[in-house]
Amino acid sequence: MTDLRTMIAGSPPIDQVGVEERIARLSKRSIKKSSKANALRLALSMVDLTTLEAKDTPGKVRQLCTKAMHPHDSFPGIPAVAAVCVYPNLVRVAKETLAGSKVKVAAVATAFPSGMSTRKVKLEETKWAVNEGADEIDMVISRGHFLSGEYNFIFDEIAAVKEACGAAHLKVILETGELSTLDNVRLASDIAMNAGADFIKTSTGKIQPAATLPVTLVMLEAIRDFYYATGKK
Repeated sequence: MTDLRTMIAGSPPIDQVGVEERIARLSKRSIKKSSKANALRLALSMVDLTTLEAKDTPGKVRQLCTKAMHPHDSFPGIPAVAAVCVYPNLVRVAKETLAGSKVKVAAVATAFPSGMSTRKVKLEETKWAVNEGADEIDMVISRGHFLSGEYNFIFDEIAAVKEACGAAHLKVILETGELSTLDNVRLASDIAMNAGADFIKTSTGKIQPAATLPVTLVMLEAIRDFYYATGKK
């Protein structure tokens, strides 16, 4: 059982100047062509190809699934993406279209992108998406509760959604553009992983700023430290 108070106290403060300086150095590094090509293939194989619009249709989702399985057939060796991400009501369409491939189906849930709903509704939506065939659930944390210092609420909600996922993976979206500081990003990352997240993600893409390099570095360091402490990736 995670001692939340000890975990919060152990979440390190972030040196923003140091993070920005390291990002500047990383951005100037030269990468060999062969390494760059391998990195691009790896990145493509980890993509969640996503459509999350109110005008989404079954036809659009089928088209996206075809693209996910065949990103660029004219270039041999280009891998399929990792998953297609859709709203829960289109999970079954994606699952049927992707049948026989290795591409997974992810579904946003928990009142995405705002997270402004009751826990009961969030858990019911999660279970429904999994029953429709989702291999992964993408939840958003309740930023209002987090910014109010209600860290137990955040931890318990993530743990409850993780349980509702059953065998499906859980990705926790922090919506870092609303967390204000890198210290908050680090703490939210630590809480999410300790509560059971299989993945953590920067943002929904629905607000600005979305993902940034400093935020990404802070989250990667949190993932690294969590692995060193627990052995879990």
